[in-house]
Amino acid sequence: MNQNPSFPVSRTSGATAVADLPGASNFPEQLTEIYPVPPLARRSDAKRSLDFDANMKIFRHLVDNGVTRIVYGGNAFLYQITMAEYTELAHWLGGLKNEATIIPAVGSSYGRAMDQAPLIRRYGFPSVLVLPTGDPRDAVGMERGMREIADACGVPLMLYVKHELDYGADVDAGIDAIGRLVDSKVCAGIKYAIVRKDPADDAYLEKLLRRVDSSKIISGIGERPAVVHLRKFKLTGFTTGSGVVAPKLCRAVLDACRNEDDAKANSLREAFIPLEDLRDAWGPSKVLHAAVALAGIADTGSIPPWVSEVTPEQADRLRPVAKALLERNAEV
Repeated sequence: MNQNPSFPVSRTSGATAVADLPGASNFPEQLTEIYPVPPLARRSDAKRSLDFDANMKIFRHLVDNGVTRIVYGGNAFLYQITMAEYTELAHWLGGLKNEATIIPAVGSSYGRAMDQAPLIRRYGFPSVLVLPTGDPRDAVGMERGMREIADACGVPLMLYVKHELDYGADVDAGIDAIGRLVDSKVCAGIKYAIVRKDPADDAYLEKLLRRVDSSKIISGIGERPAVVHLRKFKLTGFTTGSGVVAPKLCRAVLDACRNEDDAKANSLREAFIPLEDLRDAWGPSKVLHAAVALAGIADTGSIPPWVSEVTPEQADRLRPVAKALLERNAEV
């Protein structure tokens, strides 16, 4: 692996001491938890304006079902959000910090993350998830950018690893850059979301775990690989989309894994697979957006480009699946 590269750590001296900044003390040291990633409800008007009454219903459903940490990221279509909308969202989320640990996403471009950073500082969020980028990149540049984003936000980051080449074509150099970000406490946690046909067969994850302790990594692809990730690889928690519909059931999966009860964990996990199958088939974020509405939790309204709404025929297939999962949640 590459040794420490020679480059300026940040434009300001604070990047190497992110853990000492005010917001850092608010981020939980222990990551073992479920991390629902809800949709962001919008009205079905010409501007697809944000609907905070509906979003509060989703938030209340999560918190009332025992959720303590919530990530607003890809399922909220934050890749497509405007800065004006992000300002509204940050203000709303800032008023909810006393009820849950709120982790908003920034990016995915460096410039957008830096534009969003003053809002993260203003509202004192404990961490931010940095959305993965498809822009030209390498390990040295990614590390420098992440340090500068953390410095600008004033909080440690949650890194989102979605593809092996997220930190450049040199995989070993990318893993080492991630490791240095963890070592220096610029990174407080990693959302690991590389999809494998068999989640138990993952050479990249094994290599990452030789560089970063498993206590710093959460499974980031929902319930399908969660049991394997937590039991075989000892990852510490997991993000969930379908768990927005059934948060108590999702927590039960986590608890079974912590109790080393694989049979129970896998049995509970099966309840999520029908919705996960539809999400994988038609698009994870747009299907969850529709499922929350079809289950009767809240009217989520329109979604922004670049994806389409579910079709009426898809909604007819999705409705009973979403309702059944919500009913199963009530049985926990």
